[in-house]
Amino acid sequence: MTTTTNDLKATDQLSRDALTVLQPGFEGTTAPDWLLRQIADGLGGVGLFGRNITTPEQLTALNAQLRAERDDLLVAIDEESGDVTRLEVRGGSSFPGNYALGTVDDTGLTRDVARELGRRLAVCGVDFNWAPSADVNANPDNPVIGVRSFGADAALAARHTVAYVQGLQDSGVAACVKHFPGHGDTNVDSHHAMPRIDVGLDTLHARDLLPFREAIAAGTKAVMSAHILVPALDADRPATLSPRILTGLLREELGFDGLIVTDGLEMQAITGTYGLERGAALAIAAGADAICVGGGLADEATVVALRNALVTAVRDGDLPEERLADAAARVRALADWTRRAREAVAEPGAETQEGTAPGIRSGGADVGLVAARRAVAVTAGERPYEPVTDAPYVASFAAEANIAVGDETPWGVVGELTALVPDTRGDAYTPEHADGGTEKLVGEVLAAAADRRIVAVVRDVHRHPWMAQTLDALVAARPETVVVEMGVNRDRPRGALHVATHGAARVCGRAAAEVITGLGAGA
Repeated sequence: MTTTTNDLKATDQLSRDALTVLQPGFEGTTAPDWLLRQIADGLGGVGLFGRNITTPEQLTALNAQLRAERDDLLVAIDEESGDVTRLEVRGGSSFPGNYALGTVDDTGLTRDVARELGRRLAVCGVDFNWAPSADVNANPDNPVIGVRSFGADAALAARHTVAYVQGLQDSGVAACVKHFPGHGDTNVDSHHAMPRIDVGLDTLHARDLLPFREAIAAGTKAVMSAHILVPALDADRPATLSPRILTGLLREELGFDGLIVTDGLEMQAITGTYGLERGAALAIAAGADAICVGGGLADEATVVALRNALVTAVRDGDLPEERLADAAARVRALADWTRRAREAVAEPGAETQEGTAPGIRSGGADVGLVAARRAVAVTAGERPYEPVTDAPYVASFAAEANIAVGDETPWGVVGELTALVPDTRGDAYTPEHADGGTEKLVGEVLAAAADRRIVAVVRDVHRHPWMAQTLDALVAARPETVVVEMGVNRDRPRGALHVATHGAARVCGRAAAEVITGLGAGA
């Protein structure tokens, strides 16, 4: 949907500042006319999602089109790699996610992975990445963080968050640690409702805040707020809308002087209670500098409504004009840093290695696969394991993906096994298949497999009783079954071989396939 009239003309400084703090999304793989108009009027940034990207060449052309309108535009992306990828949304990521990197626990490797990712983003014209997740996954039943976290140990999460920030920013791409003050100890997805963390200040400082404190000390350019209620910090407002958390804690106590950006403002944790437009004004007043929106609302009407809401809030006295001006200045300062970083990377005659920015070491284009192989944990069954050499049957058991991960990106091992063992077949099974009971579901799997070896693939089996029951029955019926866990590895190993990949990226599937077949460099 587009709008033909603007309630407030974007000509004065106040309106330009209101536009500067917005980072909206849009539909399509080329820039729509309305977006180019808003950029010309002062829009400070855009956010890219999977729907905007088909190939690196197309992405490069899109960003060139955006920057032809104005060179100081921030082009942001939600590219965590691993399970949450926009750059490779249709094929799966070339890099494992945080949980795999935390499992390996080699900060040099994490830095190399982030550096190579940053290089690829920079080459395509992306200069701001809403990553990494610095959340400490303290609650193993967390439905939205999980493998997006480096792990449940705060010190481990902190050192890898720092390494990731350093790697990205070495490549000239601004990092954004999220989700402040920590989304790890929740059992609710803020896309759907308001999560709440009921722990004391001592726990928050020792656990949840540690990775953010370390990332700030390491120079992260941005921090993303979480739509979570933390009564120990503010009993009334979620972090995104809380002056106590964004200004009092993040700015004043932790000393962060960079850009504070909100998580997607259209998420139900905000819109379901405060509404989108009021939420935007409250967020900027609380200390946020940029409003992320566009995962779901991606049209000109949303941009105009948010701009108008901010201008009206200033004119009504609900948002100090100097606070909006300060927020806009921080957006422009980050854009200036990224522009200078782009120029440094493109400097003629600069020595580079495998396309990296000047003066930095690269882990190589295959560093993601190397990391995925190192992250695999293998547990053998009671009998000697016989590698899969004939085409197997892959049964993938999947619960509904959370919104952050989405259902557009393929996962599992079917494609990667097929590359090593042609004629591999497979099917996906959902909770609906279990409605008739475990016996019926296992019967369907056995019938579909016939005489093929079975490879059973799961994610977070510890959170889904139907998966656990199905695996138990399947392994009892076919002891030679191989089990691959591609989520948080919390349940007991099962099968003739249990392979934990610590993530479901494409390279994680490749690493698992090499182990299962005994083929490839990682075998």
